[in-house]
Amino acid sequence: MTAIAVGGALGACARYGATLLWPTEPGAFPWTTFAVNVTGCAAMGVLMGLLTVRTTTHRLVRPFLGTGVLGGYTTFSTYTVEGNHLLGGDTGLGHLYLAATPAAALLAVWGAAVLTRRAATPRSHRLRGRA
Repeated sequence: MTAIAVGGALGACARYGATLLWPTEPGAFPWTTFAVNVTGCAAMGVLMGLLTVRTTTHRLVRPFLGTGVLGGYTTFSTYTVEGNHLLGGDTGLGHLYLAATPAAALLAVWGAAVLTRRAATPRSHRLRGRA
């Protein structure tokens, strides 16, 4: 539990730092939250891709980095609140944001996992599968 809490605090601080560096004007497309969620999902894909290829890792790597750091970094609750606010004003922008975020996040996690596994798998293992 400590690994998750420490990782979550680090991830949340990184997300907060991103919002300070790139604030979003009210009613505008929330690019910072969008970028945080997509990059966090891509990082999760890299992490899971590496963990599926590596045979040994410390037992706290996944909870610290996955649940903690990346769980604290990504913010789908803020995505929901921002989407709701956008729907109250510009419904087209709200619908775009609410549809684009999960689509981009899923594509990011899947693409990063596939590319990471491909890059991290030794060439001899990849060639054996193509007989």
